[in-house]
Amino acid sequence: MSEAFEHYEQLLRAYIGEKADTILKAPAHYLKHPFVDPGSIYDGNLWDWDSFWAVYALLNMAEDENRDRYIAHAKGNIFNFLDYQLEDGYIPMMIEKSKLPEPYLIGKRKEGHIMNMHKPFLCQQVAIISGACGDYSWIEPHLEQLERYFDCYDRFYYHENSRLYVWADDVMIGMDNDPATFGRPRFSTANIYLNSFMVSDMKAFSSIAAHLGRPELQSRFEEKAAELSKAIQEECWDQRDKFYYSVDVDIKTRAYDWFHTGLGVFWKTLPIKIRVWSGFIPLWAGIADDRQAALLAELHAADKNTFNSPSGMATLAQDEKMFDCRATNNPSNWLGPVWIVANYVVFRGLMNYGYVKQAEELCIKTVTLLGRDLEKTGVLHEYYIPETGEPVMNGGFLNWNLLVLNMIDEMRGKSPISSFLGIHFP
Repeated sequence: MSEAFEHYEQLLRAYIGEKADTILKAPAHYLKHPFVDPGSIYDGNLWDWDSFWAVYALLNMAEDENRDRYIAHAKGNIFNFLDYQLEDGYIPMMIEKSKLPEPYLIGKRKEGHIMNMHKPFLCQQVAIISGACGDYSWIEPHLEQLERYFDCYDRFYYHENSRLYVWADDVMIGMDNDPATFGRPRFSTANIYLNSFMVSDMKAFSSIAAHLGRPELQSRFEEKAAELSKAIQEECWDQRDKFYYSVDVDIKTRAYDWFHTGLGVFWKTLPIKIRVWSGFIPLWAGIADDRQAALLAELHAADKNTFNSPSGMATLAQDEKMFDCRATNNPSNWLGPVWIVANYVVFRGLMNYGYVKQAEELCIKTVTLLGRDLEKTGVLHEYYIPETGEPVMNGGFLNWNLLVLNMIDEMRGKSPISSFLGIHFP
């Protein structure tokens, strides 16, 4: 590595080492257990996939003096979410600071509103915690709750015809303004993000069951993950564009009187042909075959007109009409800005399939991006302009920015935390 890389690495390790404990929070308001928040403007709130990536990074950093503390807060995330699981299996996406009598999302669900639930990172977080501490027994009393979480997805969010999962609406979908879902009708989008991470969450639960001596659960969720992967291949992989897309499932023959009574709609979905970084997540989840991985790596991840920017992965292809990097919160902006979590997931996906040189280039870009920001502003930010690397907003944000250290360590041969997820690759 270059001298500049080593300089930025030293800056980042020192800054992250100093700041990491600031996202470890003591029990407060609705939260009875210690937890991890993203920092910055999100102080005091527990989020689903945000907490997963923070823990993923912290466990990579864990040394003897801080390991127990990190694991206690990571387990606390899980216990806090399970504390608010409803009878139908619903778990909220967020548990926030509030003066309401109960978390906002729980109150809305009790009123009868069917909205999105905890994104598919619950079992992935359990699996990495358990693998890191070498103990799965802590979650065994809660296995039935984890099953009910999946059952809730199957009952309310599973689209039978396509065999894919759909978002209920466009609220708190992780990538807030992903055009494949944002502004579209309720229950109409089988998002590639949702379905790909659902595969890895199912694989994680299968691995947990195996470690706890529950072969029937292990087998059941291996099969569910395989069936969902097959549906993703059939419905989301585009043979012409060689890319994974989210798909529209609101597909049926609109017949009336004697019109449209002949050959009706026989296709299950229509591709929503917007190139979003989430089309690479099948490389994370082990869904892509070798040929598809080669196309994603060499055709799309390497394309400087679409995803490959000087700062890393543009979250929306740079030639899409919606590409826009202005500052916005609620929704946060995923219409092109570089987010470090996207850089990491694509990095890990490339590594999973042997594209080490491309992964190394992405690591160097990420270290340079964050190192320059830290050197110039003294903090890290939530997201960045792809072309220039200029920070957009929310100085002091930590959370998945910590994944830069995972990238460095994995480039040097350290086993990734994802190895605890039970995912296998071609």
